[in-house]
Amino acid sequence: MNLLLVIAIVAGIVIMARVMNILQLSTRIAGDHDEMEELEKDGHINAALLLAFLAVGLFFFFYTIYIYMPLTLPEPASEHGVVTDNLLWINFYIIIAVFILTQIALFWFIYKYAYRKGQKAYFYPHNNKIEVIWTVIPTIVLAILVITGLRSWNQITQGKNDDGLNIQIYSKQFDFTARYPGSDNKLGNSYFKQITSDNPLGMITEDPAGANDKMSNELHMVVNKPVKLHINSRDVLHSVYLPHFRAQMNAVPGMTTFFYFKPTITTAEMRRKTKNDKFDYVMLCNKICGVSHYMMNMKVVVETEAEYNDWLAKQKDAMPKATTAGLNAPDEKVLTQK
Repeated sequence: MNLLLVIAIVAGIVIMARVMNILQLSTRIAGDHDEMEELEKDGHINAALLLAFLAVGLFFFFYTIYIYMPLTLPEPASEHGVVTDNLLWINFYIIIAVFILTQIALFWFIYKYAYRKGQKAYFYPHNNKIEVIWTVIPTIVLAILVITGLRSWNQITQGKNDDGLNIQIYSKQFDFTARYPGSDNKLGNSYFKQITSDNPLGMITEDPAGANDKMSNELHMVVNKPVKLHINSRDVLHSVYLPHFRAQMNAVPGMTTFFYFKPTITTAEMRRKTKNDKFDYVMLCNKICGVSHYMMNMKVVVETEAEYNDWLAKQKDAMPKATTAGLNAPDEKVLTQK
């Protein structure tokens, strides 16, 4: 129906234009027309049509917001996500207000100053006061936005996780693996040369800290407990993107990146809020990392601490059985969490 409506509007505009052309040609053929009067008349018609175009455009602008707003992300499920959303909406409000005011001024000036016989344009080349106003005001607004954004970014990225949960997110074409510490909350060391089919995370078997580490193809977190993600990549550049938590950090080959945040809404609670019993949080890779990039995702669950502990106890060990996995241990161990 929307497509048919657009086609009908376009067809109507084309028909009106053709009718006007026919009327113009017929007048010229009759030979009883004043070219300047015709120019003035056409100018007023075009100016009026542009005002109508402005009204229709603004209507569809707000209509689109009304239609698609329910399809946007639900409320942020992390502590810093609230700050991020507030900053985003401040930017949106300013951009929308400036857009509407400038469009109204643009089309109104076209209508007001359409050609009129005998009217001469006023030559107005320079005004210091106006130039100061339209330079200083945008500068102040942009400075406030930049400073607010930097403060928010520092607040998000410089958190400390002394009492939180350490989790490694290991990415490769085309999946994620999550590694969880045991009761000591310390992730064991790993080294890329240790990677085998039996040791996909390159765990160093001599490191006792990794003896009780667990691994899973799901990311589970405890509600209202800080999380520090240790992010690694085996092959190419990936990205750990958690849209519902307003969190994103690149997974860079050869180094470890981090992201701190605190989940605040459990999966069960978000299902109630969204009235969707099938709702699940998700982790995505939003870097085009290869032909199967679109398949690279991971289910994310936020739950109570008791539920998390019960789930974690059922996961398989990240440390491989002590066989030949430790024969090639490096002289200087590369830590995934530092």
